Amino acid sequence: MTPDLNVPAIYEGRVTHARRTPLAHRFHYRAGYWLVDYDRLPQPRGWMRLVARVRRDDHADVRSLLHEEGIVAERIVLLATARTGGYVFNPLSVFWCYDDAGHPTAVLAEVHNTYGGRHVYVLRGEDEVSDTRVEKELYVSPFYSTDGSYRIRVSQPGPALSVTVTLEQEGHEPFVASLAATRRPLTVANVLRISLRYSALRTSALIRWQALRLWSRGLKIAPR
Repeated sequence: MTPDLNVPAIYEGRVTHARRTPLAHRFHYRAGYWLVDYDRLPQPRGWMRLVARVRRDDHADVRSLLHEEGIVAERIVLLATARTGGYVFNPLSVFWCYDDAGHPTAVLAEVHNTYGGRHVYVLRGEDEVSDTRVEKELYVSPFYSTDGSYRIRVSQPGPALSVTVTLEQEGHEPFVASLAATRRPLTVANVLRISLRYSALRTSALIRWQALRLWSRGLKIAPR
């Protein structure tokens, strides 16, 4: 099935972090995202540039990466949090790649940590739902080492989309992060509401606050 690639579009969703071991902890937060054409990013004007702007240099050079991997991508759409007030933080961005007939060819999952690092995972993307296991390469949570692998499931973008990232270590699944999002009408009111209510600064603060809570409960920092 060819996905709905009518962009730009905005999504409103819920992100859930479920930590199972060595200490059980679960939290969720609301978030807002933009779905945009990677090669033709929206160019907001005036005050909108301060409220919601997606910049290519906030992400990896996926065109070069796809060339290295030998993956055909006539079109790429990107799901990401926009800059608000000049600040951006994208824990996870997703790139869907398509051939000239609109058929999926790959999915890329770009992970950013709170230390300024990032890594792009290349996933299978030929099906309606990509389900791929990859080796963990980036230190993300301060409480988990880089050992193990991720199982990443990503649906195609449409009226709704979902992403699930499961950490697998030594036969266990100590951590699962998920996103369930719904497309909203692209109106000025919705752009303002989502950008200001679910800003990247708020997301960054929430993640750091949860890390402090876990540390205060005695969870030990894992070495990088």
